[in-house]
Amino acid sequence: MTIRLLDPVTIDRIAAGEVVERPASVVKELVENALDAGATRIEVAIEDGGAKLIRVIDDGAGMDADDLALAVERHATSKLPDGDLANIATLGFRGEALASIGSVARLTIETRPRGGAHGFAIRVDAGLKGAVQPSAWPAGARIEARDLFAATPARLKFLKTARAEAQAVADVLRRIALSRADVAFVLSGEGVTGFDWKRAEPQRRMAQVLGEDFIENALTLDAQREGVRLSGYAGLPTWHRASAAMQYMFVNGRPVRDRALAGALRAAYADHLPAGRHGAVALFIACDPHEVDVNVHPAKAEVRFRDAGLVRGLVIGAIREAIAGAGHRAANNASAALGMMARGPLDWRARGPRPSGDWDWRQSPVAPPGFAEAAQTAFESFAPSADARAQAGAPQADDIAAPLGAARAQVHETYIIAQTRDGMVIVDQHAAHERLVYEKLKRQRAEQGIARQLLLAPAVVDLDESAAARVIAAAPELEQLGLAVEAFGPGAVLVRETPALLGEADVQRLLRDVADTLAEDESVAGVARKLDHVLATFACHHSVRAGRRLRPEEMNALLREMEATPGSGQCNHGRPTYVELKLADIEKLFGRR
Repeated sequence: MTIRLLDPVTIDRIAAGEVVERPASVVKELVENALDAGATRIEVAIEDGGAKLIRVIDDGAGMDADDLALAVERHATSKLPDGDLANIATLGFRGEALASIGSVARLTIETRPRGGAHGFAIRVDAGLKGAVQPSAWPAGARIEARDLFAATPARLKFLKTARAEAQAVADVLRRIALSRADVAFVLSGEGVTGFDWKRAEPQRRMAQVLGEDFIENALTLDAQREGVRLSGYAGLPTWHRASAAMQYMFVNGRPVRDRALAGALRAAYADHLPAGRHGAVALFIACDPHEVDVNVHPAKAEVRFRDAGLVRGLVIGAIREAIAGAGHRAANNASAALGMMARGPLDWRARGPRPSGDWDWRQSPVAPPGFAEAAQTAFESFAPSADARAQAGAPQADDIAAPLGAARAQVHETYIIAQTRDGMVIVDQHAAHERLVYEKLKRQRAEQGIARQLLLAPAVVDLDESAAARVIAAAPELEQLGLAVEAFGPGAVLVRETPALLGEADVQRLLRDVADTLAEDESVAGVARKLDHVLATFACHHSVRAGRRLRPEEMNALLREMEATPGSGQCNHGRPTYVELKLADIEKLFGRR
């Protein structure tokens, strides 16, 4: 087969396939160019998800006639003055964006340089470039890309629905806006919820993009190591999400979707989230441009660090330190739940005007019999089935002043009700104690090793042969955790010692759960994380079980220990250990406010 050179139009379209995957890619490139031009306001409008029209208007520096003519040529850029690819301080630098867009769409650019007498315009139709013409455009630039992929219908077939493409455009613009709070962003178009975000403080922009709930349930990050700085916010472990869509990561102001950073996030939250859930973060990494390669992906979506281990350690350490510093704090999700209840059928506001102040329910023709009797004598024959009060007298002032308050009752022998200065707290006693035991076991392992207790009679546990083999293979690691095991014939394991902190544990059930944990975590890299999973299994076995009646002093002791233990806002499985209800929220629920 004869080798031949491809024609320039085909070359441009092949190159465009690397940069322009969908309408959102076009928006990303054009908005990044506007930011590099010093824009303080960027407006984006789309039609048909961007397939029919993408319009980007900015108030940046603009271009003169010579620059405009070169801007639509391949590999023409103003952002590499010395050609040093190791020192990139701009978002765009390849010089491919406008040329690639012009090869797969009808591209129109109108621009005027600052201080210029008039503007200039150029059109590129499916790779065919027109001449530069005078224009009345006032300042900055106006770029329109119409009929995307019209010249390459095969690519057009792979686009998703207009609504899905519009949502992708919105997501790209939100990510960029999050990194540049000093710039105003406007989005409009069909199939997407538009926005008009003025220039704002970084925290305000964070609330605009991620919502006020994120700010209320996030931890501030600010860490530095060997010239690399990490700042931003990490959501509380109890404020987790079903996907990684709320993970926003930036390197030197550039939005990235980096697998190495995503792995660092999973490791940072590994000890706190349920399976299949993801933390919500907005991370900003700043470093010397020479320490990061942003040229490893055609769309500049991934980066490569010179010292990836340093960055990974910084991310994991900063997030874990923030979670530990938050102590027992958990996500404030009670207000939302109460709001849903207040909008339910019991809400008098949903049924009509509130009764007047002189209304007497006793005079109502539908009043139930017995309720008008003095002192509600209809209830005299009833008595509480159990006295679950934590204390009959007034609670101690010190307990009331504590973050989790003073224990007042135990209901359903599962939940502790505590009173605080301005509300109440409901604690899941099993989930809370599970976390406390887990943290104690981890501290023991790190400090002096987990204390072991010798069983009076070694226990023989029958397992299937594969499970027994996994346990025996992990025997050295399990011994570090206080569990001494050895083989005892086919499919049987002999347990001689257990962690002292577990007390009288159900050895049979404990070892079966450990075998299941080892099977589930077989693919996990690194022994440390696997051991943490085993410790979590131990903690679950020793914790205060739901259904156990606690004495008042036990309840208060549990609350005080939660306050002193980092991460006690969620159990080992990522579920919240307590819910706080403010008095104001309760009063709203009952129509008192």
